[in-house]
Amino acid sequence: MTAALPTSVDVLIAGMGPVGATAANLLGRYGLRTLVIDKAHDIFLAPRAIVLDNEALRILQMAGLEEGAFATCAIPEVQMHSPLFGYYARANTAGHIDGHPRLVTFYQPELERVLRARLAQYPCVHTALGTELIDFTQDAQGVRATLRQPDGQLTTVQASFLLGVDGANSFVRKHAGLGFEGKTFTQDWLVVDTIDAPVPIQHIEFTCDPRRPSPHMPAPGNRQRWEFMLHPGETREQMEHPDTIRALLAPWCDARDCTIERTAVYRFHARMVDCFAKGRVFLAGDAAHITPPFVGQGLVAGLRDVANLCWKLAWVVRESAPQSILATYDVERRPHARAIINMARMMGALVMPRNRLTALLVHGFMRTMHRLPFTRSFFEELKIKPANRFRRGLFQRGSGGARLVRGGQLPQGLVRLSAGAPCLLSDECLGDALTLLGFGCDPASQLSLPLQAAWHAAGGRCVTLRHRGQTGLRVDAWEDMTDSLVPGAAPIGWVGAVRPDRTVLHDGPLADVDSIVRTSLALMGCAAPLIDAVSPPVPS
Repeated sequence: MTAALPTSVDVLIAGMGPVGATAANLLGRYGLRTLVIDKAHDIFLAPRAIVLDNEALRILQMAGLEEGAFATCAIPEVQMHSPLFGYYARANTAGHIDGHPRLVTFYQPELERVLRARLAQYPCVHTALGTELIDFTQDAQGVRATLRQPDGQLTTVQASFLLGVDGANSFVRKHAGLGFEGKTFTQDWLVVDTIDAPVPIQHIEFTCDPRRPSPHMPAPGNRQRWEFMLHPGETREQMEHPDTIRALLAPWCDARDCTIERTAVYRFHARMVDCFAKGRVFLAGDAAHITPPFVGQGLVAGLRDVANLCWKLAWVVRESAPQSILATYDVERRPHARAIINMARMMGALVMPRNRLTALLVHGFMRTMHRLPFTRSFFEELKIKPANRFRRGLFQRGSGGARLVRGGQLPQGLVRLSAGAPCLLSDECLGDALTLLGFGCDPASQLSLPLQAAWHAAGGRCVTLRHRGQTGLRVDAWEDMTDSLVPGAAPIGWVGAVRPDRTVLHDGPLADVDSIVRTSLALMGCAAPLIDAVSPPVPS
């Protein structure tokens, strides 16, 4: 922790929860001068968020967290149980996607400690706990922020950009004058976190009883969580009383045989900001959107936000791209965040039916759908989950003819440089740059010299991937050990331009590499040299 705050930074981050700390790590990797503040003096030690999916784990990987950096508990399935129909539906969450488990639970204070500790490796990142943002103004040159330090002293910091990740009651959002519309659910819920409950559980289960719905799940450290919907007239004090807790947990365990780590009553919200940005001020996480917890996507959505935004801020600050690319943050993220909120609200209707008749109709319909092959796979294999694909934004619309999806995520697999070398997840070989990927080919072999120079000037690099056992390529070609990329994502002789957040920017056959790079540079707002159509290829 630094005693003296910098007076000028590239990015000021207000809020140091898991989303803010992840943003600070990403900006540190990009080399941006960053100040991250939080008015709290320490991490809130009670568990809150508890679920991460493979996308969230991949973003944490991009932020520098290797596998095992914090404890997780892989969840093989999610079960839905009704007193009328028994186990009427399930979701298969076993296995992995892009090198990470499909669904895990975790302990939030541990994740926050790890993220904060990793910031020490970035000299360009400064942290200030117990420091509060109390005012800011912005103009064409940047944001001027007034901070109150722990001793009460006021100080001013000039930042090129301000990122508000200061929670649902965000000061940044309110002071920027951005609306926060949506729905607050009328039901309050009690969450009970325990340690050393005598009956272990490996999966997540939803007891969808209209008398009192109750999700139940495990977490690392021999933890378990239960959530119970309150009835009208029940108060926080009544529900948090030890006798009430004992009665609620009785169907599963004796509360005297475990440690109650936390009890809290909270109300579900489904809200989203009018726009994720205003001028040089940006919002992410709960400051931008609040998602009901029924699908475990609240924290995940915040991590998607900063993965999308931070590299764009870096490219603008480095003057590798114009400020206009920042407008694509709202264009890309808001539709998907809304889709996730809508899915969570729909799942909430399944979990908490208001009466027995509604439960009979809803759960009966779900049971019938689960018995039909097509609809069973729709729910069981999580096809109901909105894909993290953009309809509009910073990518070339259309299809290149391969299995790559422009505006979607590049798959990840295991790769190695040579026989006997250790295998790495392929994102590690891409690094933090714009990447021109050659699938079974060298993408630079037919790329003209002026475009090679322009691509590198825009923060790009070229990477060659080869299928397992393929020979005849340059010695620094990465060998795909799992067929996830070659030929899983694209055939031999294909080229893809990939953003630092692993979104496919453009793709096509190697013969079109000049056009692909020129178009990609134009999308990034970078000037591309004019190349004669008959320019000879650059020798490999």
